[in-house]
Amino acid sequence: MGEMMTPLSDSDKRELLRLAREAIDAAVRQKPFPPVDTARLSPALLRQGTCFVTLTESGELRGCIGGLHALDPLYEDARQHALQAATRDYRFPPVTPDEVPKLDIEISVLTEPQPLNYDAPEDLLRLLRPEVDGVIISQGYRRATFLPQVWERVPDPEMFLSMLCEKMGAPPDSWRRTKLEVQTYQVESFTEAELSMHRA
Repeated sequence: MGEMMTPLSDSDKRELLRLAREAIDAAVRQKPFPPVDTARLSPALLRQGTCFVTLTESGELRGCIGGLHALDPLYEDARQHALQAATRDYRFPPVTPDEVPKLDIEISVLTEPQPLNYDAPEDLLRLLRPEVDGVIISQGYRRATFLPQVWERVPDPEMFLSMLCEKMGAPPDSWRRTKLEVQTYQVESFTEAELSMHRA
């Protein structure tokens, strides 16, 4: 698997965002997803892929859930993660039907995570590429990830790693003290606003 996947066309992005919004709309009303005419979908949406779906309301995070490994066709993965971001992000109450029109949806399609081999903690600071790399850390059965978008808020690699350790439920300096399993991935992310899709 190379560095980047084939870029999605604007029509692919619009289709994924439309499917995600349709899935959220169904989920918050406890209805099944509407059927998808897969004959209409491009090969890029039918191949296995995974993504994170991030929901914001007036610029504030409202839910964010995704997968790290591609198990389903990308279009179906986007629907499932949209449903989960809206109804199963434990940090927030489930989205209500009247909130759906206020949501802004961002989808981040992931490359397959690759192991990042390093010897000393300082190597990590040099090897991680701010703004480019999403990072997964694991220790035993625990793991956590930050999407590359997190670098915008936390540009300092030491702080980034410390916060990621905390997210995993470990002390913030774990990355300095123990050898973690580290993987990196990249994303192609896009929002309804960028594609001028959002209905006010």
